[in-house]
Amino acid sequence: MRLAFIGGGVMGEAMVRCILSKGVTNSEDIVVSDIAPQRRKVLAEKYNVRVTDANPTAVDDADVVVLAVKPQELNKVVAELRGLLAGQLVLSIVAGVSLDSLRHGLHYGRLARAMPNMPAQIGEGITVWTAASDVTETQKGAIKSILGAMGEEIYVDNEKYIDMATALSGSGPAYVFLIVEALVDAGVHIGLPRQLSEKLVIKTVLGSARAVELTGKHPAELKNMVTSPGGTTAEGLLELEKGGIRSLLSQAVIAAYEKARSLAGK
Repeated sequence: MRLAFIGGGVMGEAMVRCILSKGVTNSEDIVVSDIAPQRRKVLAEKYNVRVTDANPTAVDDADVVVLAVKPQELNKVVAELRGLLAGQLVLSIVAGVSLDSLRHGLHYGRLARAMPNMPAQIGEGITVWTAASDVTETQKGAIKSILGAMGEEIYVDNEKYIDMATALSGSGPAYVFLIVEALVDAGVHIGLPRQLSEKLVIKTVLGSARAVELTGKHPAELKNMVTSPGGTTAEGLLELEKGGIRSLLSQAVIAAYEKARSLAGK
């Protein structure tokens, strides 16, 4: 499978790294187009992939074209690629850009859209994706292989779920990092050495997430298993509820979703 990456930034590089480490394709079958000479140099040296600063050259013999540029750079890329695509799959990971917008700009129909999240950079991500009706089953299989190299992938048949996933799993790691940071600082505040506090919080978050995943129990049931009547956990939970933690998290997701919709012009 021959891949062309338009954009060699953080997520583009992460995709290249994961694809190569999982053996999805070989380095000689990957070309990365990037406007920055230093990025091209780094990518060529680290991954032994072909590099170019010419987008039309990159897509010429590709089976899959991955759009991994910033939203503000997309119009220029689309204008350069318009009329050059003939059967290739175009997979966009550009935030807030709908399939209709891509179809209108490229005058082309074999399009897919995905929303990977930050943990995808270490192969532990979750990516929600969808595809236009023109995309073949073989091409859908290629998408699953590419996105699966970064963690788990979930296909949705309605594009509206992509903007929702952007707000939840796309932005979600930042919410989790904030909670982790706050818990670590709280541990330091009560007297724990910072390194020990970090270790305790990280393992607590990882273990708790795994418990939800592996037991199949509702989070409320697991929470109740930890909470003894009149105990320390009950006291801590009371303070969180008094502070409106549920409402704040809901408001954060809703605000991020509305922002995603506005970026998509909805």
